[in-house]
Amino acid sequence: MNNTLTRALSGSVYVALLIGATLYSSNSLLVLFGIFLVLATIEFCKLVHIKYIFPLLITVGIYILFNLTQTNKTNDILLLMATMFVSIKAIVFLFDHQNKPLDQLSKYIYIIGYIALPFVIITKIPWGVNGYNPKILISIFILIWINDTFAFLVGKSIGKNKLFEKVSPKKTIEGFIGGLVFCTIGSFLVAKYFIEANPKNIYIWIIIALITSLFGTIGDLIESKFKRIAGVKDSGNIMPGHGGVLDRLDSVIFVAPFVFLFYQILYYVS
Repeated sequence: MNNTLTRALSGSVYVALLIGATLYSSNSLLVLFGIFLVLATIEFCKLVHIKYIFPLLITVGIYILFNLTQTNKTNDILLLMATMFVSIKAIVFLFDHQNKPLDQLSKYIYIIGYIALPFVIITKIPWGVNGYNPKILISIFILIWINDTFAFLVGKSIGKNKLFEKVSPKKTIEGFIGGLVFCTIGSFLVAKYFIEANPKNIYIWIIIALITSLFGTIGDLIESKFKRIAGVKDSGNIMPGHGGVLDRLDSVIFVAPFVFLFYQILYYVS
């Protein structure tokens, strides 16, 4: 089968699963991302060369524990603080010029804070003052897809200056800017016609677009560095033409904590 057709079919199934499960109910979202978490944990363990049985017990245990525990602001802040600590560690790791394998402690820190906790946060993002609102999470997915698509198209057509050549040779500064611009435009359209937000609050989605574009790109680069150190092209092969679950969700899991942080700031400001 033609590779482009394979990618299109595989991508369509992935998008349909995400949107369908998110729209159907909060329980179907939990089940789908629970499955994604299991696959992502296995893939990450292979990247960092550790056996996945014990890490699976950790990540699935954390996922179940947080989703069974009643949500309150204290728990959310503690969850966010732990995740942000590992996110900052991951950014430092990205800019570290030494491409040496991770030590054993760091592997488990990333398993908890780079894999497990962001998946928990993703399942919390759709919950607002009026209960479960799947449009919020779907809108973030859409913004990430817009950013990735236009970063690729703009970078391929006019990209000349490398963004981070040592980690991802194909990414360009022009592509990043193109993704940022179209993601911002997309956020206005999503807020106005999909979310149907109050015109006074559209700026919130423009800020989310900026967060999505910046940290989505960083998340993609971080996963690329993990793969580069491991000496592999993809984190897995479960999605023909796209690679593994981590390859598809690397932006989402890194963006989610920063969007959630923005939510907390809005809550306390308001």
